[in-house]
Amino acid sequence: MTKYIVVSGGVISGIGKGVIASSTGTLLKSLGLRVTAIKIDPYLNIDAGLMSPLDHGEVFVLNDGGEVDLDLGNYERFLDVELSRINNITTGKIYSEVIEKERRGDYLGKTVQVVPHVTDAIQNWVERVAAMPIDESGEQPDVCIIELGGTVGDIESAPFVEAMRQFQFRVGHDNFCLIHVSLVPVVGSVGEQKTKPTQMSVRDLRGAGLSPDLIACRSSTPLDESVRGKISMFCHVAPEQVLAVRDVSSVYHVPVLLRENGVVDFFRKRLNLDSIKISKERKLAGEELWTKWTNLTVGYERLYDTVKIALVGKYTNLHDSYISVYKALEHASLAMNRKLEIKWIEASDLEHETLKTNPIKYHESWQNLCSADGILVPGGFGARGVEGMIMAAKWARENKIPYLGICLGMQIAVIETARHMCNMKDANSAELDPDTKTPVVVYMPEISKTHMGGTMRLGLRPTVFQPNTENSKVRKLYNGNASVDERHRHRYEVNPEHVSAFEEAGLKFIGRDESGERMEIVELDDHPFFVGCQYHPEYLTRPLKPHPLFRGLISAAIGQL
Repeated sequence: MTKYIVVSGGVISGIGKGVIASSTGTLLKSLGLRVTAIKIDPYLNIDAGLMSPLDHGEVFVLNDGGEVDLDLGNYERFLDVELSRINNITTGKIYSEVIEKERRGDYLGKTVQVVPHVTDAIQNWVERVAAMPIDESGEQPDVCIIELGGTVGDIESAPFVEAMRQFQFRVGHDNFCLIHVSLVPVVGSVGEQKTKPTQMSVRDLRGAGLSPDLIACRSSTPLDESVRGKISMFCHVAPEQVLAVRDVSSVYHVPVLLRENGVVDFFRKRLNLDSIKISKERKLAGEELWTKWTNLTVGYERLYDTVKIALVGKYTNLHDSYISVYKALEHASLAMNRKLEIKWIEASDLEHETLKTNPIKYHESWQNLCSADGILVPGGFGARGVEGMIMAAKWARENKIPYLGICLGMQIAVIETARHMCNMKDANSAELDPDTKTPVVVYMPEISKTHMGGTMRLGLRPTVFQPNTENSKVRKLYNGNASVDERHRHRYEVNPEHVSAFEEAGLKFIGRDESGERMEIVELDDHPFFVGCQYHPEYLTRPLKPHPLFRGLISAAIGQL
């Protein structure tokens, strides 16, 4: 029987439920258990694909093309698993399924209601996901971690809370455990820790029929014993069930912190984990994972040399918009024994218009760009800031600064090359200027122009290295492989009509799709590292296995490529 661990949140959103859920999964995986994860998002959208990065953070893409919440990226990175779109449940998906059943006549003669029909649909979905294998063994996971998005007490999350209340009885007490993540704010000049918000959120949770087994108290400072005792008394849990989750230097320290709080021993008893049969090989693999993880956290604390990367993007006001890119850079930096320093540059601040409206911001942005060891231009949509990105790519090319362009960033490199190396002065993308006379980036013919949701070129697709590319820097980073599988998310592609002109100028398309017509990887001759890729390599990075392209960028930035 699969064990279920639900992670809920109180007081405020964005409290760190995803990190707690991922860290819990890492701890259980270190015991040799198979762990899967589900993220419940209470919004009405079918998926995250059409949500603004500035509103909801990054859209994470899975192998099957699912556009999901960024927390699934956390799960994949921490647990080193590959999830599918079914692992992300939204109100939109549930209601769509229920309404479709009603139209088919599955509920014939019945009044369709939130309880029991919607709540049953949620529970059935959870059990369906928990039964899906997450590795080559084909066996059912031992543990399923469910992150309940939003905040307890929200109107939109009420059906999911009710579904979990019913679910605890469906699976039984020994197979269901609840972690409630709450905030313990530090108030006033004396730094007093306040417990009342946690008491209120636990009261709301109990009022909905769920009792927390563990209360993870987020605080900027270590939790006082008196505060722990107070939360224990007023929230009806033992003191050892109150976890002190203080701010730490990196998210990689959170599993270590939870282990120090006795979480593993608690789960052993509460969920009777010793009853699960674990092979010797899996136990050894779990122990090896934990050794590598603790070494990672120790190494993180001992980093002194820094590497400075300028991230030139469109959504830099919310860093979560590029969380996978940030993590990929961090993983690569850790592997190269460097402390990462990111300079967040809003692309439009590099443009001449900003010199007139905000000269201080303009000069600051250019100073950050010029002082960087490497430059990264990530994906994005729309025309805003594109000219600033082109200037950044031009600076990197002319001054031999390592450059990595992802998706839009690769298209930027192509436009820059066209304008300044191929004498195509009015070269542009059809996305940015539909009337351009020289479209070097064009709309892919198979993509719908009427429906936006889920219609891009999405998911895991092969990229084939072209003949005579054995000496390519990128191919060497991929260990000389003939092809690689990477995740995509785009509507536009490099115009194949201009490829020969770019290659004559030294911009080589060393990787293409299986047809050979769609450009996937570009690399500039006679440059330390000037690379663009149409896919999103950041989606496949892992803390203990950094992605080759990011490792290449960091290696070039510190002069070790």
